[in-house]
Amino acid sequence: MPSCSDLLEPLRRGEPRALGRAISWMENGHPEARDLMARLWPHLGGASVIGITGPPGAGKSTLTDQLARTLRAEGQKVGILAVDPTSPFSGGAILGDRIRMQRIAADPGIFIRSMATRGALGGLARATQDAIDLLDAAGFDTVIVETVGVGQDEVDVVACVQTCCVVLVPGMGDEIQAIKAGIMEVADLFVINKADRDGADQVEQELTAMKSMAATRPWDPPVLRTVAQRGEGVAELLAQVRGHGAWLRAHGGLARKARERARLRFESLLAEAALRRARAQAGPARLEAAIQAIADRSLDPYTAVADILGEG
Repeated sequence: MPSCSDLLEPLRRGEPRALGRAISWMENGHPEARDLMARLWPHLGGASVIGITGPPGAGKSTLTDQLARTLRAEGQKVGILAVDPTSPFSGGAILGDRIRMQRIAADPGIFIRSMATRGALGGLARATQDAIDLLDAAGFDTVIVETVGVGQDEVDVVACVQTCCVVLVPGMGDEIQAIKAGIMEVADLFVINKADRDGADQVEQELTAMKSMAATRPWDPPVLRTVAQRGEGVAELLAQVRGHGAWLRAHGGLARKARERARLRFESLLAEAALRRARAQAGPARLEAAIQAIADRSLDPYTAVADILGEG
């Protein structure tokens, strides 16, 4: 088995096998994972990170595919992280429509990794952030994080990107629900994909109305239209992503986002370490007894936690 030292240089050169192994180390809590990240940390900060989120069926994978192709045509190295928290039983992470991205998987300048709940020690958001950092350290210019866009996992995931694109589609009935679920707050760009369908005007009107009712933000998220299947609007979307990046740099937004990401990263790791330490100190029998007491309603969960932590 390779050591941290064995993995370091191949990873810095962007070798796919080394990169894949390093991501697995971080997901599974390998004993040398912490040392690897510590040695890579000074070399981070070069990659642009784009989030693509929205309801299932919005065409996010096709849009990600087209963005990757456009960036590759410019000579960039592109990493794609396809986040799927929806398969805790099968453990799978590649949804059916993501199979289409395999057309670009043979390109040596593109690295695709699916991130699933299975194996993500400490949570999907933390594992995804680790993978972003490893792609950054491996010399990738742009990292695209594609996620289903439902639930707290996704809100945490998109918190670690620089520009978050929320993709909606006419006629699904999920547009407003997705926004009400909290996605409105994290959107830097709204993308109406499959905009050749009937109903695109209505979706744009709804978005405009909801933006006007939302709290004032320094950046007003624009609404764009794409037909990703035909590549229409992709160049305009990329231009808007870069425009948002320029706005962030001009207004100190990158530093703010870096601090927000650092806080999320630190607190999630701290919580993970505290839970691991509490489990080790209390032991399985005591923990199971506390869980049963909570289930039996003979002990409330707050008192149980205080007891485990010695604060009772």
